[in-house]
Amino acid sequence: MTMDIQSIKRTFGIIGNNFQLDHAIEIAVQVASTDLTVLITGESGTGKDVFPKIIHQNSARKHGQYFAINCGAIPEGTIDSELFGHEKGSFTGAVAERKGYFEIADKGTLFLDEVAELPLSTQSRLLRVLENGEYIKVGGSKVMKTDVRVVAATNVDLPAAIEKGKFREDLYYRLNTIPIHIPALRERKEDIPLLFKKFAIDFAEHNKMPAVSLTPDAAQVLTDYHWDGNIRQLKNVTEQISIIEHQRDITAETVKRYLPHKSMNTLPILFQKDDASELLTDRDLLYKVLFDMKKDITDLRNLVNTLMARPKPETTYMQPAPVAHIGDTLLSRVSKSEPTEIDPTVEIVPEEIVTHEQKSSLSLEENEKEMIYKALEKHKGKRKDAAKELGISERTLYRKINEYGINA
Repeated sequence: MTMDIQSIKRTFGIIGNNFQLDHAIEIAVQVASTDLTVLITGESGTGKDVFPKIIHQNSARKHGQYFAINCGAIPEGTIDSELFGHEKGSFTGAVAERKGYFEIADKGTLFLDEVAELPLSTQSRLLRVLENGEYIKVGGSKVMKTDVRVVAATNVDLPAAIEKGKFREDLYYRLNTIPIHIPALRERKEDIPLLFKKFAIDFAEHNKMPAVSLTPDAAQVLTDYHWDGNIRQLKNVTEQISIIEHQRDITAETVKRYLPHKSMNTLPILFQKDDASELLTDRDLLYKVLFDMKKDITDLRNLVNTLMARPKPETTYMQPAPVAHIGDTLLSRVSKSEPTEIDPTVEIVPEEIVTHEQKSSLSLEENEKEMIYKALEKHKGKRKDAAKELGISERTLYRKINEYGINA
């Protein structure tokens, strides 16, 4: 088995001699010959994506399809279509039928990375596939069958997610048939100098430059560091040092300049995360916005009701200034009297306006008759000239003369 593990390491580029790492590789090789579901756990950056490949390449499905899917990178609205496919016209934009990964990867292996990010509705569909290999396309009614080996991975504490209602408990037990835990980099300190050397050589060969090397003090600094980002962070630091530093022998002081100081303290602390700070799903955010809008509308309604319930203030009316006719010009007489409070139900009309309205109350017919008579008199009975002055046609003037009985 030792030879098998070393062969696996060479094949997949795994560096390290930590016993926890070797144990994880051993479990992956042993479970590869079965169809059992595997759940790989470990912090981000520990290399969880290598183990599904080990399982697939050492299984009877190695000639089948292998797909690695990042569940956290697919939007919630399309994850079901990506995994299970959809029928034509099942939703806006579904112009054709589409096969999902479970259909394409039949007889192969499907790696579901960040499986804890799946929506609860998708978790229900996944549970059915794992239990009996059946699923239904989005918008379809036909039950489909598939034969897929599922390997899942997550960096989330799934038991804690179950308590918060973020993950289905039955799906957790179905996925966790064979658990494989990948140790964090700080748990395999003896492998840190080896990994640094490997990354430095690979970077130097790719960029055609001499490789950097660590002094014993520098290697000790790297070993004592906490490495929150694990192998991914170590690789980034190695590449930064390789490209920036001119000296190829890296000292402890040089290494410290590339390490964030916040992680130098390796003492454990108790960190309690507030539930309110949990990332909300799109649906949770929508509900929150709707509830906030409802509260704002209720407050606005109460404010309007309060304003309408207040007693109306007494209204002060300004008495209109009288208007007098002087020739053809209307002049407003400005009243210098103080505002007078009057009853709004009583109509106040100035005397001059009453007189003007009485004069204007003559019938329109008599006014029109008088204007026609004067125009005819002015033009000595010439209807054409009179009609032109009145702004009407001669025919209309003739009809008005007959209507009013004017002797022209």
